[in-house]
Parts: sequence; C-alpha cells; structure tokens
Amino acid sequence: GDIIPSIRDTIPDIGDTVPSVSPAPAGEGSGDKSGHQEGVSGPRGPPERSPEQPREQQPLQEGGSPPGAPRAQPPAREQDFYCVKWISWKGERTPVVTQSENGPCPLLAIINTLLLQWKVKLPPQKEVITAEELMAHLGNCILATQPRDTSEGLQLNFQQNISDTMTVLPKLSTGLDVNVRFTGVSDFEYTPECIVFDLLNIPLYHGWLVDPQNPEQVQAVGKLSYNQLVEKIITCKQASDSSLVSEGLVAEQFLESTASQLTFHGLCELTARAREGELGVFFRNNHFSTIIKHKGHLYLLVTDQGFLQEEGVVWESLHSVDGDSCFCDTEFHLSHAPGKDGAPPDPRLQQRQVDQDYMVALSLQQGQGQDPPSLLSDLELARQLQHEEYQQHHPHPPHPHP
Repeated sequence: GDIIPSIRDTIPDIGDTVPSVSPAPAGEGSGDKSGHQEGVSGPRGPPERSPEQPREQQPLQEGGSPPGAPRAQPPAREQDFYCVKWISWKGERTPVVTQSENGPCPLLAIINTLLLQWKVKLPPQKEVITAEELMAHLGNCILATQPRDTSEGLQLNFQQNISDTMTVLPKLSTGLDVNVRFTGVSDFEYTPECIVFDLLNIPLYHGWLVDPQNPEQVQAVGKLSYNQLVEKIITCKQASDSSLVSEGLVAEQFLESTASQLTFHGLCELTARAREGELGVFFRNNHFSTIIKHKGHLYLLVTDQGFLQEEGVVWESLHSVDGDSCFCDTEFHLSHAPGKDGAPPDPRLQQRQVDQDYMVALSLQQGQGQDPPSLLSDLELARQLQHEEYQQHHPHPPHPHP
C-alpha cells in the first residue's frame, strides 16, 4: 500500500492532482512520425542543429526555471495526457501509448517496451493515460525488480540503484542526458540515467559508429564520447601542431557526414547485435524509440498520435541510413492501409511503397553474402527507376520525409 505514495514522494515534479483537460485530437501537434523532431536533451549536438530540432523546444536546465524565478504551480498541459492505441500483439490485445507533443519519448519508449512485454497492464477500456499514471506504473516495475548479477558498469549496490533511479524518473518526461560512444551500438558514457535501463533489463542501442575500414576516422575519434569528441575538435583547431589540426578536421568531418546519427556500419552492427524477437530502446537524433528485431530485420514502434486510428500502422522498418522506411502492421506485413470509403490512400504510406522491392533485395543480399558496394549500387538504380515510374502515375507526389 505504500508503493504509490513513496513514488510520488520521490517524484516532486508530478503533481498529486492532475487537472482535467481533453486529450489532444489525433494528428494535432503531431511531431514527425519517426520522432526526429523531439526536443529532448541528449548528446549536445550535432554541432549544427537540423531544422527538425528547433532550439526553443530544448528543455531548461534542471529546475525548469531561471535562477531566482518564483516556482508557481505548473499549468495543465495537453502533453501530460497520452492517447492509448490498442493493437493485437502476438494474439493478445495490447496497449501502446502514443504522443502528440515533443519531449516525453524516453518515458514512452520504456513504457511501451514494458507493455509489449506484458510487464505493465492497463485496464481494457483505457483510452487516455496521464503522465502521473505512467510514472506510477514505471515506479512499480522498478520496485518489483530483484537483485541480479550486476553488469560491469553497475558498481553501486542494488538499493542505491533503486534510489538513484527514482531520482532520475522525472527526467523521463522531458529528456534523458545520454552520451554515445562511437565504438559500439551499446556503448554510452555511463550516467545515472542508464541505471533505469539496467534495472528494467531493457537494452539501450544506437547506430552512430565509426567505420573500422576508415583508419583516419578511427584514429581521430578513438573511444571518445560525443561530448569529448566535440571538445577535442575545439582543442585541435587551436593547436600549433599540424598533425593535431588535421586530426581535428577529420573528426569534424565525421560528425558532419554522419549528422543523421546512423551509419551503414552502425546499422549492420545493430542488426547483428540485437537478438531475434528482442525488445529494446533505440536512440537517434535526440529521440528514443522502442525497437525490435523480427526475422533478421529491425523495426521501430510507431507512436505518433496521428496514426491512432490506423490499425495497419504499428511498426516502421529501419533498414536504411537515409531515412527511407516502410510501415508494417502488427504482424510485420507491409501496410497498404487503403483509404476508407474509397478515399485515396494516406500519402505517407503510399510514398513508402517504393521501398518494398528494396527491402526484399536487401534481405537477399544478407542471405547470399554478395558484395555490398556493387549490389547496393544496383539497388539504388532499381529504386531510382521505380521511383520515376511512381512519379509518372502520381504527378503531385507527397512532400518527402526529411
């Protein structure tokens, strides 16, 4: 009986009472469905922010208000309420929490992973859930965990980890501070925020890796984290040693050429590292997504509230570095999602049909072990021809996804 009060005592940012407001209508204020518009804190970059990450959406530093500002009762915000989408997951009716505002993606990625693992249950008729309820469910899961063999990075005792995690929980609704290392898909600078994933046994991945076939970049980047690499670039630029200046330029070029925070080598490593059927959390472009590996392919859970009523849109494929993807249903079948009552299909779904053959060819490439460079160039040609044919039938193509 003391579990929920203790969680609320530990999380002062979540009020004891939640004002009653209506949830945001489906589609209103929806961010980019791939989540690249999230304004959460992550690695402090890339150095030049893309338009999808406006500065004004960045959260304030801890405390949430400037020094000396009076702390008033926070007003009711629509993003404190999240619509619940019910899907058929492995034969069982399962809820997924969607979002229409920027910010809470770390909390939702973790909660949705636990929901798909059936470690968190919601009432069958639940249609809207509050941030406070999500925090309570997550806190109960953390308090219910049992001590296990600690990983190398987990040096504190189990009870201390529980306490530290409860301190971190409020940040989940605004953005976690994680700092990637470019040496492996599970390599992050160890921070208190990472304890949440350790305690819940949820793997945290990224795909921002240096290609080992580029020795200059390997030498320049080394085992540094993102923040350390930015500091190194600044130091090298001011150095008098020409070799250091050159190394700094190579490091800077690496960050600029991989501003999407996903490399081909990283995608290959992530595909190889993730276990079949494993649910985890994927970090990219300051956004956290629920990720799964199904039959050798990677998929991200679609949580954009704009797809709340689209039963056939559950997963989005992650098979390309340049952002091309396909929507799939709960069985990972390519989603055609025809319009209702004879209406034209959703252009966001229609646009991704051009990648169907590409996915098949990529799967054949992995199975037959052909040489990637030559095969990929053929695939690019096929995709271009297919896209041109598509445009002939659709003279007004939808706006391309950034």
